[in-house]
Amino acid sequence: MTRFIMCGCNGKMGQMISQLVSQDADAEIVAGFDIWDDGHNSYPVFQNPKDCTVEADCLIDFSGVAAFEGMLEYCLDKKIPCVLCTTGLSEEQIEMAKKASREIPVLRSANMSLGINLLMKLLKEAAAVLANAGFDMEIVEKHHNLKLDAPSGTALALADSINEEFDNSYAYVYDRSSRREKRPQKEIGISAVRGGTIVGDHDVIFAGNDEVITFSHSAYSKGVFGKGAIEAGKFLKGKPAGMYTMSDVIG
Repeated sequence: MTRFIMCGCNGKMGQMISQLVSQDADAEIVAGFDIWDDGHNSYPVFQNPKDCTVEADCLIDFSGVAAFEGMLEYCLDKKIPCVLCTTGLSEEQIEMAKKASREIPVLRSANMSLGINLLMKLLKEAAAVLANAGFDMEIVEKHHNLKLDAPSGTALALADSINEEFDNSYAYVYDRSSRREKRPQKEIGISAVRGGTIVGDHDVIFAGNDEVITFSHSAYSKGVFGKGAIEAGKFLKGKPAGMYTMSDVIG
């Protein structure tokens, strides 16, 4: 049994993870942190982490940048692992997390989905064979019409997982409308589609002579990210201090 503290417990992801944990026989949320609470949770909620005296095995953070420092200070004080899912952290805050990892286990990844992280692993193996055989590589990502950034952070992470196999020698191209030339070999095209309520689709295309291989991942709800965070927390329990990623979880 892994006992969790849920930081940002009353947000959308916090509530989703609370529901997922309630259906997991090997996990339990014993406390939550949030700036507000109406008493609807089955566990105590603290506005100030310093007021929490509940023992736990791991903290999952899906809060916001404003809560980051107080959350990290709590984890350091209690010496408990942290699954860091909050996005938009500053470079200074990221450095704080890295410094904290000298004392406690900290896990941070661009995407918490188990499937996406397995895909990154598979892409490294595929690219090592196919790119060297002359295959062109393209990434197409699709998200809902409310998403502000393009391309997605996940699309960039997928491209990075490929590019690392080639000493980052490939250039990323996001728009070809302004040029009139054939496609260079050493580039990865990344295209973004925005529409409707698409949670997240990513296709990685390897196009060669007379054959095309496509790796695809579709997220039908944000629950895939919550499930990944829970599995990451179980993985961190009992681990030594250090900086971890989801690639460590999937092995």
